[in-house]
Amino acid sequence: MSKAISIVGLAFLASVFTTPVFAQDCNAAGTVGSGGSAAAGGTSASTLGTAGACKTDDGTTASIGSGGSAATADGKAKSQTKVNENPNGLRTQSKAQAMDQGTFSKSQTKTRVQGDDLQSTTRSMSHVPGEKPVKSTTDSNVVLPKQ
Repeated sequence: MSKAISIVGLAFLASVFTTPVFAQDCNAAGTVGSGGSAAAGGTSASTLGTAGACKTDDGTTASIGSGGSAATADGKAKSQTKVNENPNGLRTQSKAQAMDQGTFSKSQTKTRVQGDDLQSTTRSMSHVPGEKPVKSTTDSNVVLPKQ
């Protein structure tokens, strides 16, 4: 009898652990992201940010991430990332900067999820003394449709 119980028990456990659990489908979803880098002389700096949101019948869930790095051969480099969460949404900001005497590279990314709006913007710039600065901007914006 114990052999029959063991087989029945194993069959039950196998059915419990192999039963699929379905995620709730998004009624509306979106993702944004931006990134950029700058380099001049022996300096470089890069930042990026990304966010996503999913609206379901039970509400909206969102995720956000950001980061950056900077490097230099002989000067100073620094990078920082801040994340802010409040009832109105999520925000991140990453900054990276490298300096070597008068030559520098810097990049900044701001990403946010607020209500139905997702946005990410990156601005990068490098400069060598006596030359014109090189600038770039990338921007991504998504508005989730109303249900």
